[in-house]
Amino acid sequence: MWAQIGAVALLLCVSAFFSISETSMMALNRHRLRHLAKSGNRGARKAQGLLARTDELLSVILIGNNLLNTVLPVLTTGLAVYYFGGSATVVSIATGIVAVLIIVFAEIAPKVVGAAYPERIALPASHVLLTLVKAMRPVVWVVNLAVGGVLRLLRIDTRGGEEQRLSPEELRTLMLENSSFIPRKHRSILLNLFDLEDITVDDIMTPRARVEMLDLGRPIEEVLQQLETCYHNKLPVCDGDPDRVIGMLHVRRVLSLLGQLNAPSGQDAEHALTHDDFRAALAPAYYIPSGTPVFQQLQYFQENRVRLGLIVNEYGEVQGLVTLEDILEEMIGEFTTSQPSSTRAGAWEADGSYLADGGMQLRTLNRKLGLSLPLDGPKTLNGLLLETLREIPDASVSVRLAGCAMNIVQFDNQSIRTVRIHRPEASMPMDGAF
Repeated sequence: MWAQIGAVALLLCVSAFFSISETSMMALNRHRLRHLAKSGNRGARKAQGLLARTDELLSVILIGNNLLNTVLPVLTTGLAVYYFGGSATVVSIATGIVAVLIIVFAEIAPKVVGAAYPERIALPASHVLLTLVKAMRPVVWVVNLAVGGVLRLLRIDTRGGEEQRLSPEELRTLMLENSSFIPRKHRSILLNLFDLEDITVDDIMTPRARVEMLDLGRPIEEVLQQLETCYHNKLPVCDGDPDRVIGMLHVRRVLSLLGQLNAPSGQDAEHALTHDDFRAALAPAYYIPSGTPVFQQLQYFQENRVRLGLIVNEYGEVQGLVTLEDILEEMIGEFTTSQPSSTRAGAWEADGSYLADGGMQLRTLNRKLGLSLPLDGPKTLNGLLLETLREIPDASVSVRLAGCAMNIVQFDNQSIRTVRIHRPEASMPMDGAF
């Protein structure tokens, strides 16, 4: 009797092994498994090989599990009938007991544990499963042949299934959920890389109104004075018409030209230089169509070996300017600048406010202040406020957007110049003007 009870317990344990192996193998993280296999883990390599032939693996597990779960009730009922008689009550009780034993100890409990600790269980179990797969290959072939016939009758094609790959959105979610394992700065850079696929050069460009342009239609004295106070190393150049750029001027070339023309006789370079000298020093402008994705433009910068481009619309009109540094700052944040910032550098002031330029990009404001201003419409703070107000204000007004109050401090007949933004509070009313 004790030997027979021990046999029942052993069969339960083997059935539990098949159940826990099935769940743990299916719950394995494929990317983690691939990493462990490349690191030389033998269990991971075997598990990876088994998962590459899922039909054979599942066939072995299910054949073994169902065979055991069929033998267990027969053996248990036979024991009960032999020792306690063959009455209907004894058979019913024996059937109920073995059903509880199988459900609890051979199905639910092992599968819960396998789902909780897939890597700890699947890797050691892969050694046993691989041996069983090899030993039962003829049986598995026959079973799979029958299964294939049934699937063909039902017109179900399983060959079209491809390996699932993570989409950018899934990768983003994966990084956010595992943020404790990635340094904050690294995580921020990786997340910004995904954003480059969704934004265009229009989102990060410097608008034309804020682009410093050298006009060769002005007197030479004014041109030289502008160069003396310029903070840029490259300037777009026009000749009287700001809508027509004739080239890009590298300031270093002008400095070299000044040195060559500064004669030993003491003649002033201002009188020696002419507009034609500047025109001869111009390089061709690099134009970028409006709407070009930022990540694509980064590749274009690399292929064309340029660092600055002018953005033009469908009519050929210059809309703004974008540089390689603008794209890099989208990835890693502001890190350097060649001119005094037109906006205040820090974050919130002590009183919980921030004085922003009306032409500031909404993306920059969101990143710097942690706001959630909408990015699917206007690109600048001025554009967002004008879209909300539907008119250019003629007096100081306040607007609440994205949960924070904005006070228009300075404006003119064309645009809003300066806005004081107040830190959003948890109990803010609905957006709108007030």
